[in-house]
Amino acid sequence: MKKPGASEDPSKEKPASALISQRIAELGDWRGATLKRMRKLIKEADPDVIEEWKWRGTPVWSHDGIICTGESYKKVVKLTFAKGAPLADPTRLFNSSLDGNVRRAIDIHEGGDVDESAFKALVREAIALNGSTKSKSSKKTKS
Repeated sequence: MKKPGASEDPSKEKPASALISQRIAELGDWRGATLKRMRKLIKEADPDVIEEWKWRGTPVWSHDGIICTGESYKKVVKLTFAKGAPLADPTRLFNSSLDGNVRRAIDIHEGGDVDESAFKALVREAIALNGSTKSKSSKKTKS
């Protein structure tokens, strides 16, 4: 029986950042450690990043639109860049979802390593792309 006043969706009771921290703690293994490390790199690349909790439990990082999602599966932590296809990836971090016209993903397996500076560069480039595709009417110009 449900308690009076209890929400049916617990994600509506906590901020996204707390839900992401909770997910990291719940994983408790290499996947949690990996997601925690990638979250830290995203925040270092963009201190103004917005953390969101979407689609019934997916961590999302945004700035003028979605940068990437952070999903955890049994054998992989997947960081999917919403507009990854047009991003330059000279170090070839993208290793998944390579056939699509829009998204690209980085699959990190247990023991896998990600070039931190290259990853931060991808995050910054994704933010720049999001900013360049914003509606011109939403940009304010100073006279």
